[in-house]
Amino acid sequence: MINQESNDLYDLNKALKVENLTIDDYEEICKRLKRAPNRTELGMFGVMWSEHCCYRNSKPLLSKFPTKGKNVLVGPGENAGVIDVGNNQKLVFKIESHNHPSAIEPFQGAATGVGGILRDIFTMGARPIAILNSLRFGNIDKPSNVDLLRGVVSGIAHYGNCVGVPTVGGEVNFDDSYSGNPLVNVMALGLLETNEIVCSGAKKVGSPVLYVGNTTGRDGVGGASFASSELTTTSLDDRPAVQVGDPFIEKSLIEACLDAFKTGDVISAQDMGAAGLTCSSAEMAANGNLGISIDLDLVPSREDNMSSYQYLLSESQERMLFVVKGEKVNDLIEKFNKWGLYANVIGQVIETNEVIISHKSKIVAQIPTSALSDDTPVNVHDVIKNPPDYLLEKWEWKESFLPEINEFKICSLNEKKSFSFSQIILKLLSNPSIASKRWIFKQYDSQVQVNTVFKPGESDAAVIRLRKQNEKNKNKVFSGVATSVDCNSRWVFLDPFRGSIAAVAESARNVSCVGAQPLAITNNLNFSSPETDIGYWQLSSSCDGISEACNVLETPVTGGNVSLYNESKNKYSVITPINPTPVIGMVGKIDNVDNAISSGWKNINDEIWLIGSSKSETTIAASSYLEYFHGEITGRPPKIDLLDEKFCQSVLRNAILKSFVVSAHDISDGGLAIALAECCILSSKGATIELHKELNRDDNLLFAEGGSRIIFSINKNKQQEWINYLKKIQTNFQTSIYVKKLGHVSSESLKIKIQEKNICNIMVEELTEKFNNSISSHF
Repeated sequence: MINQESNDLYDLNKALKVENLTIDDYEEICKRLKRAPNRTELGMFGVMWSEHCCYRNSKPLLSKFPTKGKNVLVGPGENAGVIDVGNNQKLVFKIESHNHPSAIEPFQGAATGVGGILRDIFTMGARPIAILNSLRFGNIDKPSNVDLLRGVVSGIAHYGNCVGVPTVGGEVNFDDSYSGNPLVNVMALGLLETNEIVCSGAKKVGSPVLYVGNTTGRDGVGGASFASSELTTTSLDDRPAVQVGDPFIEKSLIEACLDAFKTGDVISAQDMGAAGLTCSSAEMAANGNLGISIDLDLVPSREDNMSSYQYLLSESQERMLFVVKGEKVNDLIEKFNKWGLYANVIGQVIETNEVIISHKSKIVAQIPTSALSDDTPVNVHDVIKNPPDYLLEKWEWKESFLPEINEFKICSLNEKKSFSFSQIILKLLSNPSIASKRWIFKQYDSQVQVNTVFKPGESDAAVIRLRKQNEKNKNKVFSGVATSVDCNSRWVFLDPFRGSIAAVAESARNVSCVGAQPLAITNNLNFSSPETDIGYWQLSSSCDGISEACNVLETPVTGGNVSLYNESKNKYSVITPINPTPVIGMVGKIDNVDNAISSGWKNINDEIWLIGSSKSETTIAASSYLEYFHGEITGRPPKIDLLDEKFCQSVLRNAILKSFVVSAHDISDGGLAIALAECCILSSKGATIELHKELNRDDNLLFAEGGSRIIFSINKNKQQEWINYLKKIQTNFQTSIYVKKLGHVSSESLKIKIQEKNICNIMVEELTEKFNNSISSHF
């Protein structure tokens, strides 16, 4: 009989507010339990029915995603996705957010975000091999945003460096909408080391439930509910809801878990992440269609007098829950003790489909597993039929609204004075969202494990050599994976559908630019409240765009994360939502990492070429140039023709494989001029470019975005072979695909001509100084 003593007398309204539940939720809980819940049970429902755990607002939209493909072994529903990358190797990967914790405690919030995503990877039986991150902050002219940036980067660096997993890439963007609500998304990849993928479903009635890892404390209590609500001026009061991590314990946990998994004695495993012991026990039971009983008196704790509520909702870090073979439990405990970790049997698998929790010899919670984690509530929202009026108005913007260009100078609408194109290029390069993130990634260890092919910032996507632990065959040809995280949140703000298509396309383009074949994605959907018409329309439209792009590009979704209620409320109750930010984590494979290429030019006199699509629009609308130079966030983002996008990437990859192409860089923020400048900076070489104007404005030629475009350089010793190859394959081209020569690699400066008139001549040293020192100057 469930204990209702001392635990059932609580202020219902206050408790519902704490648990972020509604009165309708409470009535549904009573209906499912056939009685009123006690306070502990209400807390369990609060975390399990939060958006963070059950996707109650987004679940109908997520069902649109394509999740199956020839390479997909495990899709959504497990701790992480798994794909086949050939050579009998399996890649495990996922992205997660730690936005709200990082807003109030940036160091620990970011650090434990790294720890949590790593556990999702090695819980499946994979050794973590790489970390990437996607970060968003308010503009760094505000000291508070600088402090957040410093704390988040320090937290990521601390945890990743100490645990011994390289941070190989990522993206960072700055916009006022993130001032009160930064975004910290972390992606991790792992290489499977076990013969079988370790899944989470409990099996075999009577099997022991083994708790392993760190002790349980009061840190992180209610973190899942906290992550599912908006940030306010009182959010600092929720600082205890932020977890505290220890990367050295995590390192021991990685080794001990992989060692245990290889024995075959672990039947199933679940990380204790969001919602802690509540979520891990409920999901293990539900996924196995069985029940589970837990005795909290057996849980290793670091604090005295903890209540059952605190045990169950604690999100203390570096903890795992296993179902193991009964006859092997002592052997497993010995393995974990050898690594200095706790390992206690705290319960068993039961036949009835219930989660039964006891504490101090009394049952304190008894809940059907389906009520907690299977049959969770879904909030139904109507999607507005037409885009909001403010967007329709912005979509009316035209390039003709910009000032006339006189003698290769244009007046900034923002600063009310004229600038040359050389000056504009330097201004864009020094904008923190475009500028080098060197100050950030220099704090990360990108070379640990010795499998990182390119350092962060050198290539459009990170490339990781797939080499088993301690494998030292120097003559072996190693395959690899390429990975990138991308999202142009300005485009998504101005058109969630087109912007989300572009995010998938750009992440695939970046992977193709190093010579890898895009295979699959994970996504992190960072949005504001779904309870507003515009918020839900943005989320729904974004999911439609991701689905369409993934279908055409054949990159299924293997899992991910939804983070809603990303908005801040000031002391006057004014709510500021973030720009919608659906971050795409793309992975691809390359058969030989020695064939991978980076972004910078390679040799003087190599030819510089451009590939693109006339069906994919190219426009100044929604561009970095329009925002950062003219101060206008307006216009409709360019439409991308996904079939042409796919074809352009295929042509590039084949040319890389044949060693014609020796460098490649996609054209994104800042357009062609900034892409050319970045290649010059990365190589310390110049470029001589000649552009031919048709109907476009000069600033369109230089700074327009879109067009599925990539610039690449051709090995100077293979230029005739390239021309012959191009003639041969052009018979297969759609008429909308173009490939044209722009110029050649030179020695000291970026020179650009339009119709034989010099419009830009900037020394590479000056480009580099502006690009490399923008962010560091704020510190």
